[in-house]
Amino acid sequence: MAASFASRCSRVGRSLMDGIRNNFSDLPSTSREMACGSFLHQQQRTFIQMRTVLKVVDNSGAKKVMCIQPLKGKKGARLGDTIIASVKEAMPNGKVKKGKVVYGVVVRAAMQRGRCDGSEVKFDDNAVVLVDKQGQPIGTRVFGPVPHELRQKKHVKILTLAEHIA
Repeated sequence: MAASFASRCSRVGRSLMDGIRNNFSDLPSTSREMACGSFLHQQQRTFIQMRTVLKVVDNSGAKKVMCIQPLKGKKGARLGDTIIASVKEAMPNGKVKKGKVVYGVVVRAAMQRGRCDGSEVKFDDNAVVLVDKQGQPIGTRVFGPVPHELRQKKHVKILTLAEHIA
């Protein structure tokens, strides 16, 4: 039963991709590849959920972490939410080592979020700042832009360390 369902799903996925390729058959090959790539890239903007790999944007020593569990919400984490993560890549002489379970605050998310004035904010990558259990940042610097929505979520210390507030 499960095997037949999986084979049907893979056939449906293949036929969907064939349909996309056929619709762009009149375009030059490079434009067709760019159009298909941008279509697929737009579909991947979702919540930060289990097994999402995030970039670490502070100087705590970690480079990449994988989300184990978002602490708020059923679907996943968004801007300003706290997650539990496992360190996947780390610098050799940093404060945080590979394999350690840490807490982090999402400071950049590829999923768009509406603001009060009607505008929307979204970033190109998913990024996190590592914090301790009390919510204080482990690192002393935060790199890249940080949205001002963190002030509403009571992460003012991260905003003071950030070099650019978006």
